[in-house]
Amino acid sequence: MTNSPARDPLSVSGSDPAVAGSVPLALTMGEPAGIGGEIALKAWFARARDRLPPFFVIDDPERLSALARRLALAVPVKAIAGPEDARAVFRSALPVLPEPLPKAVEPGRPDAANGVAVCRSIERAVELVQAGRAAALVTNPIHKASLYQGGFLYAGHTEFLAALARVTTPPVMMLACDTLRVVPVTIHVSLVESIRALTTEAIVTKAAITAKALARDFGIRAPRLAIAGLNPHAGEGARLGTEEETIIRPAIERLRARGIEASGPWPPDTMFAPAARATYDAAICMYHDQALIPIKTIAFDEAVNLTLGLPFVRTSPDHGTAFDIAGTGKARPQSLIAAIRMAARMVAMRARVDMSSGAGAAAFTGDGI
Repeated sequence: MTNSPARDPLSVSGSDPAVAGSVPLALTMGEPAGIGGEIALKAWFARARDRLPPFFVIDDPERLSALARRLALAVPVKAIAGPEDARAVFRSALPVLPEPLPKAVEPGRPDAANGVAVCRSIERAVELVQAGRAAALVTNPIHKASLYQGGFLYAGHTEFLAALARVTTPPVMMLACDTLRVVPVTIHVSLVESIRALTTEAIVTKAAITAKALARDFGIRAPRLAIAGLNPHAGEGARLGTEEETIIRPAIERLRARGIEASGPWPPDTMFAPAARATYDAAICMYHDQALIPIKTIAFDEAVNLTLGLPFVRTSPDHGTAFDIAGTGKARPQSLIAAIRMAARMVAMRARVDMSSGAGAAAFTGDGI
């Protein structure tokens, strides 16, 4: 998907340059009534086959052990005192940094009483990554509705992580698979509100962060961005809407003035065809579904959600809690496995790029984005 397939060092598939890394990845609990525990167990079980780097889970070890027995998964679970123990344990058991749950878990039935532990798992993971004790953050899906009942104040995972990281520029959500990367300019708002919220400045800000991340975390020296139109046929010369001329085209001009290779506005109905995808490294989309429909159609089980603009690497599987199949053994771990592998590769590439540019230790913590 980059300038040529051979030049993309961070494809989701292929060998993993970070498997030998000494610092493990931190995997959060997610919603305990969902499939997060099951896919974490299955990811560990696939560690040799998929050449996964060492990781540990911040979760309730008793809960995971019971779940493994329930699902007849041959996955031993071992509590660890700290991330430093994870690498040695990882070879023979799933390392778990204990975060006890106050209430028993019933698959498919979230309990707001466990929300504090869910949030604490995320907070501890961020603390460990920022302290250099974990290499990157991989988050399991949360259930925002039950968290809201317990007083959760954020629109979602991304906003919570931004607050924990104390970043001033709103982070950027990217979804990625082997053949497509997409970034929505507006995210979790209604379609009507997303159109109202669309501005030239928002497009420029998110596209610039994306270009920087493609260079630093994906090793693409001259990223190519395809900027989507908003209206059918990209407005068709302002006959079907004027946003392309008044909002989007000025953003493209500003990006080019910064030296960023940006093209468009692209007609949204044709820009995701295979031939079109080969001409850019990421698509900047105007609203949530414009970005998510194509990538979930192309790679529903393998796409990865990642957050750009944080002072650390964060990835996540591109699916939700899947309450309807929780506890049944039907959950597929492919997206989590892809998220773990992508996080490791991003850490390795960031270190390489930062070292070559003289940033040194900033590569490890992610400082300097």
